[in-house]
Amino acid sequence: MDRTERFYKIEQLLQERRFATFAQIQTALGVSRATVKRDLQYLRDRLHAPIVYDRDNNGYHFAAPDRDAPRFELPGLWFNSSEIHALLTMQNLLEDVQPGLLGPHIAPLQARLKSLLGSQEDAPEEIARRIRILHAAKRQSDLKWFELIASTLLKRRRLRLRHWNRARDEETEREVSPQRLVHYRDNWYLDAWCHLRKEIRSFAVDAIRHATPLEQRAKELSKRDLDATLGAGYGIFSGAKVQWAKLRFTPESARWVASEQWHPQQKASTDAAGRYLLELPYSNPTELVMDILRHGAGVEVLAPPALRATVRRELSAAAAAYG
Repeated sequence: MDRTERFYKIEQLLQERRFATFAQIQTALGVSRATVKRDLQYLRDRLHAPIVYDRDNNGYHFAAPDRDAPRFELPGLWFNSSEIHALLTMQNLLEDVQPGLLGPHIAPLQARLKSLLGSQEDAPEEIARRIRILHAAKRQSDLKWFELIASTLLKRRRLRLRHWNRARDEETEREVSPQRLVHYRDNWYLDAWCHLRKEIRSFAVDAIRHATPLEQRAKELSKRDLDATLGAGYGIFSGAKVQWAKLRFTPESARWVASEQWHPQQKASTDAAGRYLLELPYSNPTELVMDILRHGAGVEVLAPPALRATVRRELSAAAAAYG
């Protein structure tokens, strides 16, 4: 535990017991004798805690408050970034849940979340007003097929899908063996074995126009096979054949990009001019190209030539749109 947590633990011990020995405090904190001594001294000298040692009882306790002494108050103990993100995300998701089987259980869950958010002397309404979780790329759609897809996935049955391909603006019908549902960048995707293409494919659930469960048993793939195809490349658009992209960011763009993880296997370095060099694997370039383009003139594709040519074409078409 960190120092602030230790302070709260010491206060709790002294409030619960009439006297707490040095050994009891050390055992409760799980730290060295020197650390306990420093903590007690800091509480007394800096935070004005009225902690005194009683020789007769061989223990520490809180003395009666002195009206003229500075007020004792511990520093705020609050959530870390991952905890507050998890709590507010859960709260946000529960507010969006439509009526269904979960309905009777939502109110107690929301009440529990509210009590957790408000446990630090701050009203939960104020926290929700001051701290926001924004969903930037969530596609608004009626996911009426989600329940059927999830049920079929867990029952390990095949599905017949009619899927809309946004790039070609056309629908195709195919039989698939669902493998897993993935929530990525605020949208749901179905990873499945496509019996039409004879390969692993990922389908945006919001682009599924119709779904019919089938009686045939789903083809089973190992997690290793799925990750080899869908996890080796970049983003949700993946494939078995992997290439490596090499990007060079300007020193200005590097101030942001150097702190980002684009891929778990990425390689990064900074050259003498302060430019940030990023190398990462990809298979299907669709999503990588989109992320490159959002940096505009702040990035240059150095390799491979095909990816560089694709980005150049997109930039030229964008420039042409502005005359």
